[in-house]
Formats: sequence, structure tokens, C-alpha cells
Amino acid sequence: MATISKLPSGSWRVQVRRKGNYASESFLRRGDAEIWARTIESRIDRGEPIHADGITAKTFKDLVDLHKQDLADVGKSLGRSKAASLDFLSSRLGTLKPAELSRERLIEFGRARAREGAGPVTLSIDLGYIKTILSHAAAVHGLIAPTEGVDLARIALSRLGLVGKSSERDRRPSEDEISAILTALESNARQFIPVARVVRFAIATAMRQDEICRVRWEDYDPRSKMLLVRDRKDPRRKSGNDQRIPLLSVSGYDPCALIEEQRALVGDRGRIFPYNGRSVGTAFRRVCRRLSIDDLHFHDLRHEATSRLFEVGFSIEQVSLLTGHKDWKMLRRYTHIRPEGLHALAASRVA
Repeated sequence: MATISKLPSGSWRVQVRRKGNYASESFLRRGDAEIWARTIESRIDRGEPIHADGITAKTFKDLVDLHKQDLADVGKSLGRSKAASLDFLSSRLGTLKPAELSRERLIEFGRARAREGAGPVTLSIDLGYIKTILSHAAAVHGLIAPTEGVDLARIALSRLGLVGKSSERDRRPSEDEISAILTALESNARQFIPVARVVRFAIATAMRQDEICRVRWEDYDPRSKMLLVRDRKDPRRKSGNDQRIPLLSVSGYDPCALIEEQRALVGDRGRIFPYNGRSVGTAFRRVCRRLSIDDLHFHDLRHEATSRLFEVGFSIEQVSLLTGHKDWKMLRRYTHIRPEGLHALAASRVA
């Protein structure tokens, strides 16, 4: 049986006595106290532990720190984006107790994030991380960390249009845009990084800018025209996703020739493209702005490369050997074949 009483400070103290078990906690809001009491009573009825031995985590920030430590203990490191998101959530919600992350509180948080400019995808990621932290605490340590509030808040915020999935991009640069970008990059005498060559290499290989700037000379086999791409992005695995890809000259650019141009420029020690990926992206954005080319990102070159592979007749299975997609449904998002391209494909098959 739960007893809830208001303290002189204005907080609410809840005490649960049920089947010989006792637990108590205090909350700023009565509603949070009621949710916590129901959770404790349900756990007692299911025969689950209501106290986590040796764990003193009280606030959401404590749970975030506990999650990080648990991952470190088993040799798993946080990715840069996840680490930044958890640090942000700790700063905004860290002082709250897990039971205070109620539907109302999280809807309030979502509305505030939207006013600050956070889009539906960003807010969806925030809610996902909040639920991950709470679920981890409950599953691994037996802490009282209900997730019902997160689920209900997600439904409400979704109906308000504040939470949603990313829209699929179908932006492909035109041949004129690519030509203008390459010309502008190559005519810039102050551009130290050969960004035009990186752009061509991206279109030839469908590699991401950080992958291009990370690949090493020992990863390149000129005899077999193969390249080892280490630690490719995979939502299910954060490291060890090495993949050997064929260097094909079917997209309008010869990746092996581009690598040999790099050899003449930087030698054959260390990285083939020894540049900061962010600097490459910055230079690309700058030239697009100067040329008034709207809504084109460096990552769109990966879309372009993938689409060109399909346009010359490669199958989904074959294209995935180059792009690294393990989920063919995800590969579809990167495929935007131009209707006029079917004429050339049809002609090649007739021939």
C-alpha cells in the first residue's frame, strides 16, 4: 500500500509497504510520486527486486554516467555523436530522478527543444537515448527506471509533428554543377587540399569523406585494384567493420588513377589522402555557396556514386559490395536513378 504525503518543503514523500517490502522516495511533483509508487508495487507483485545493491544512482545524470562506465568496462566506446547527445541530455535533464521523467515532463522538454530549433529527427534521437539509459539501468542494475513516460511522450510529440523520421534525400548534382564545382576548386590557388580530386574519388568509390581521408597506402592493392576500407559505418557495430572494395572506373572517374596522382603529390607513406575530413567538407560547402548551388552536401556525392553504379547495370548485391550496405532497404535510400539514364542502359543491353 502506498502512502503519499506532502513535506514542509513542498516535495511529496511516497512510502510503499507491500508483502513485507518497504521502499520510500521523495519527488517534487505528486504525479511523479504516484508513478513511482505504481512501479514499485508492480515490481513487488512480480517478485522483482526493488533495491539495487551497491548502486547509488539517484538522478538521470547518474544513470548516464553508469551507462558510460558499463560500456567502458566491456571495451565499448561511445561514438562522437552519441557522447555529445548524452552530455547534452545530462545538462538538461540530469538533475531529475528517473521517475520524474514522466510523460508531461518529456512533452515539455520536447516542446522546448522544438522552440530552440531542434528538428523531428533530432528530438526522436533524444527520446531514443533517454529510453536507452533508463532501460539499461533497469535491465543491468535492477534500478527503478520506468520507460512508459518516454513511450507516451513520443506518441504525443509525434502527433504534434515534433518527432518524426528523416525525409529521404533525392538530391543529385547535375553534370553542369559537378563541372562547375571541379573547375572552381581547381582554379583556387589558395586551396591547399586537392578537394577536386577528393570529389572525383568520392563519385568513383561511393566512400564517405571521413573514409576517404582515413584510408592508408597499405590498404591499397594496385595489382588487384582493391582497397580496404576500415571501420565502415554500421548502426549495429561501432568498430571492426572492415571491407575490401573494388576500385571500378565506371562512373566517369578512374579511382586508381586518382590514387596514383596522390602518390606523386604526397608519397606512399601514411594516408593516401592525408587531410582533415571536416576541412574537405568545409571547402565543398564554400564553393557551393560561391556558385549559388543550393542544398548540395558532400554526402550527396555518395548518392551520386551509388546511382551511377545502378545506371551502368550493376545489381543491388553487386552495388552493396562497393557501398558497404548490409541492409538492402537502406541502400534504396541512396539510389536515385535518372529516368533518362534508362536509354543508355537499354542500348547497352541490346548491343
